[in-house]
Amino acid sequence: MMRDGDGGERPGFVELDVVRHRAGASGADRDRVAEETPVALVFNGISHAVMMATPRDLEPLAVGFALTEGIVARRAEIFDVEAEFVRGGAEVRLEIAEPAFLALKDRRRSLAGRSGCGVCGLESLDLLDLRPERMASPARPADAAAIARAAGELPRHQALTQATGGAHAAAWCAPDGAVLAVFEDVGRHNALDKLIGRLALDGADFAGGFVFLSSRASYELARKAARMGIPLLATISAPTTLAVDIARQAGLTLASFCRQDGFVEYTAD
Repeated sequence: MMRDGDGGERPGFVELDVVRHRAGASGADRDRVAEETPVALVFNGISHAVMMATPRDLEPLAVGFALTEGIVARRAEIFDVEAEFVRGGAEVRLEIAEPAFLALKDRRRSLAGRSGCGVCGLESLDLLDLRPERMASPARPADAAAIARAAGELPRHQALTQATGGAHAAAWCAPDGAVLAVFEDVGRHNALDKLIGRLALDGADFAGGFVFLSSRASYELARKAARMGIPLLATISAPTTLAVDIARQAGLTLASFCRQDGFVEYTAD
């Protein structure tokens, strides 16, 4: 676990002096605002990407990014990961297998990620990777009871969202919808990478549950889930057409507008 200079875990927000206006009255107050910090991901000594992220759970973020972006094919290709706060942000340094590192250099990718974008900085359209392979594990049909349970349980696990109102959450759920783990970040793709990275570090079976996101379903989220063989991606908000296309090609079940009283399935046969 990365800690700040005072030896305590960073909460992911800062308290700021504000002037609050309500019902025609104004007054000095304090407000909690979600942190957004530049995070450099360094592979074998070479910086590859700079993400804007909430500075918590950065080791899982880097591991998840390496896996979901296809930099490494499996957890075993990551030998070491270490995060450190530096002047102006944070660095996460990973040591990966030499073949994976050589392939990374050949891709000539230089990302400058923002909190709302997971593919900024690509050099050409060919690098978007819009043709995923079919997942080896069969998709899990969207179960109404499981999605209802996940939708009901998720809010009480969103501590950063409750504190700031400015974070996305990615939850790992059991097949029956029980919420088992939740990671939050100002970027929805970062939250998913943190979750996937933690699961990979723990040796979890990605085919043994599903992901529930407090966001829309966009291209990069569906692509990341498909690459990891996650059978079902459920989101609170709407999907994009490209997310639906990716899910259908990969055999990923995509359910959106998920609530306790229903959902819309976009990849049903």
